[in-house]
Amino acid sequence: MLRYIIKRLIHLIPVLIVISMVLFAFNEAMPGNPVDLLMPKNLTSESQKAELRAVLEERYNLNGSLPERYIGWIGRVLKGELGESTKYQRPVKDVLGTPLRNTFILNLPITIISLFLSIVVGIKSAVRQGSFYDKFWQVFSLAGISLPTFFSGMILIFVFALNLGWLPPGNMPVNNTVGEWAKHLVLPSITLLIGSLATTSRYVRNSMIDALSQDYVRTARAKGLNERKVIYSHAFRNALIPVVTVVAWNIVGMFSGAAVTETLFAYQGIGKYFIDSIISQDYNVIMALNMMYAILNVLGNLLMDIGYSLADPRVRLE
Repeated sequence: MLRYIIKRLIHLIPVLIVISMVLFAFNEAMPGNPVDLLMPKNLTSESQKAELRAVLEERYNLNGSLPERYIGWIGRVLKGELGESTKYQRPVKDVLGTPLRNTFILNLPITIISLFLSIVVGIKSAVRQGSFYDKFWQVFSLAGISLPTFFSGMILIFVFALNLGWLPPGNMPVNNTVGEWAKHLVLPSITLLIGSLATTSRYVRNSMIDALSQDYVRTARAKGLNERKVIYSHAFRNALIPVVTVVAWNIVGMFSGAAVTETLFAYQGIGKYFIDSIISQDYNVIMALNMMYAILNVLGNLLMDIGYSLADPRVRLE
């Protein structure tokens, strides 16, 4: 397996190079120019405007032709330099450090809780197919998938923040105490959990229903095996293949952020920073985040392949 992983990682290099070219071209095609936003409005001299524009373009690596800028950007990235943010007037890697941490703090517990609950709910729903328990979670799953994230979040804000006043409607904690963080994380965490649990539990349920109808499960039951062993040792392991896909993307999502939820709750995570950078035409931040998302996605595919082989010995990595 180690040989396969190394081989895949080497193959990812040209893929990422092509992706970076496409993203850089799309970045260049975006309307507007961040230099125009930085130019003082009180300058009247054309020579002063031209001189200042040249300085700003040099500072933010916006001068030169598209191929020259791309080669220069690649060279800086390989040195660990992501450029300077036009909005925050700081190096991009310094700008993104805190929101990455905040996103991880929000998403890690949700990913773990969602995975655990989804397995429990999905298996129990499949075993008790057609029962009240199954019907309840089917309705929950359908509602969670159908309702937009911002709508669920607004309902939670209206009920628990505006009407009851139990929790803050959003923003970041004033201090770094555990209690303060917990209060600010409750509503965005529930919002994310609703969508994640609805999707993953549905995958687990459908996979388990399919596995429980297979001949090997009937054979195991006919041999007199304990029902718990039949469900967890035989059916569940074979039902893991589709579930691995969802789990892998959930793990990738821990680092990519939740733009809608973070923006709704004014939570300073990487998703909100991505939206803000697009609005403010902060090209260096946009490019850095787009490349991060691209790397996460290709690594997510590798993680899925490894997960398939671990879940099902019949899957061979070659």
